[in-house]
Amino acid sequence: MLGQAANKVKAALSKALEAKKATLDGAEDGKVGERAPVDLSLPGRRPPVGHSHIVAQVAEELVDIFAELGFQVAQGPDIETEYYNFDSLNTPSDHPARDSHDTFYVKPGVVLRTHTSPVQMRVMEKIKPPVAVVVPGRVYRVDYDASHSPMFYQFEGLLVDEGVSFADLKGTLNHFIHKVFGAKVKTRFRPHFFPFTEPSAEVDISCSVCSGSGCRLCKHSGWIEILGCGMVHPNVFGYAEYDTEKYTGFAFGMGVDRIAMLRHTIPTIHHVYDNDVRFLEQF
Repeated sequence: MLGQAANKVKAALSKALEAKKATLDGAEDGKVGERAPVDLSLPGRRPPVGHSHIVAQVAEELVDIFAELGFQVAQGPDIETEYYNFDSLNTPSDHPARDSHDTFYVKPGVVLRTHTSPVQMRVMEKIKPPVAVVVPGRVYRVDYDASHSPMFYQFEGLLVDEGVSFADLKGTLNHFIHKVFGAKVKTRFRPHFFPFTEPSAEVDISCSVCSGSGCRLCKHSGWIEILGCGMVHPNVFGYAEYDTEKYTGFAFGMGVDRIAMLRHTIPTIHHVYDNDVRFLEQF
């Protein structure tokens, strides 16, 4: 009895659906007849033309600036051994940067590179001084907030030759900063620590928004940190088998994303990677 009742309900529903479909089809046919004819001579809609991403634009500009100074572009793998990423850069085995809370491990002894500095050692193993290279590329760290992303772009520089001094480093970076942010921007070098450079420094520029008077962007200090740098540590030259009595050099590294954010006053790094066309079209 239950089956017969279910079949009757099914038949009634099917009949009602067919009737409604016929009614709707008839109404649609009437509307089609009332529509204006299509003008086939009208031009079609052209798809939007793409362009370089803001990070790629800034990276290319940085490469051009340093190319004028004689630097060449070098590249290396995104997946690195701990030797190139840490050991050869004078980073001890107990350094916090080697912990899993800061570094992505592919497997024991193999990591997603945390900086582009491993390329320095790969270059020095193949080339004897003089060496002048810049290294743009992706890097990976276990970090995520308004100003950090698990994957971001870094820009590394290395110069090795006879008689290279910290004054050469300051002159090179001041030239770069004034090219990117304008001649009126002030710079300052603060002592810092990096395992692979000695002495080391962080470089600040006067805030581009408040011109150094203090605002939210610079946390009311008037200064914004943009990169780290220093003279290449003799231990690093030891791994490359460079004569430390004959050669000296400097290295520096910066986030391409950060340079783009400061130059265009972008509040969060996630705007750069959200792929929102409305945002990207501005650049």
